[in-house]
Amino acid sequence: MSILIIDDDVELCELVREYLEGEGFEVDAVYDGPAGVDRCLATDPELVILDVMLPGLGGFAVLSRIREDSRVPVIMLTARGEEVDRIVGLEMGADDYIPKPFNPRELVARIRAILRRTTGPMENQERTVLEVGDLEMDLGGRQVRCNNDEVELTGAEFMILEVLLREAGNVVSRDELSRQALGRRTSAFDRSLDVHLSNLRRKLGPLAGGGERIKTIRGVGYLYVRPSAA
Repeated sequence: MSILIIDDDVELCELVREYLEGEGFEVDAVYDGPAGVDRCLATDPELVILDVMLPGLGGFAVLSRIREDSRVPVIMLTARGEEVDRIVGLEMGADDYIPKPFNPRELVARIRAILRRTTGPMENQERTVLEVGDLEMDLGGRQVRCNNDEVELTGAEFMILEVLLREAGNVVSRDELSRQALGRRTSAFDRSLDVHLSNLRRKLGPLAGGGERIKTIRGVGYLYVRPSAA
C-alpha cells in the first residue's frame, strides 16, 4: 500500500516514513502544497497524510484540489486543540484527522482502519447493491446514486451510509456506527461522526416528501428512514 505524506516538516516526514515502512507501507513525501497536489494526482496513492499548514498552498486548498479529481482517503494533521481545523477538514472531504504531536502507533491504526474500509474485502456482503427508496448503493463499484443522480462521497461517508442502509428502519447506536464505519469507538470530544453525518445529509438531501433521510434519535443513535415510515 502506497502512502503520500504532504508536510513541510522534513524531520517529521522522515520519522513517519521510517515507521510506516517498518509496517510494510511504501511511503513518498513532498514538502509544499503545489507539489503535493501534483504528486498525488500523478501517482494515485492509496492514502494521503496531509498537514493543514503548508507553504505555497495551504492544506485545505490542497484537499480541495485533490477532491476535484480523486476520492483517495485523506488523513489531515492538525495542531492539537485546533478543533475548527478538524471540522473544516472533514467538511471539505477529509476522511479522518489526527492532532500533532501524535503517537505513530495511533497513526498506523487510523491508516489501517481506513484502508480496510476503502480497499479491503467487504465481509458479510449478501448482495452487490443496497437499495432503499430512491437511494442505490453499489458496494462493488463504490458508487451511490440518489434519485438517479450520482453522489460523490468520501470513504468514511460511504461506510457510514452503508452501515445505516443495512439497518434501514432500525436505530444504530453512535458507538456501533463509529466502530463499524470509522474503526474506533466514539469519545466525548470526537466530532468526526457528527461532521460526516452532516455532510451526508447535505449531499443526499431530504426524502422525496421532504422528510429527513437520516434521523438523530437523541440519546440512542441514528436511523436511515425507510420511505414507508417517513
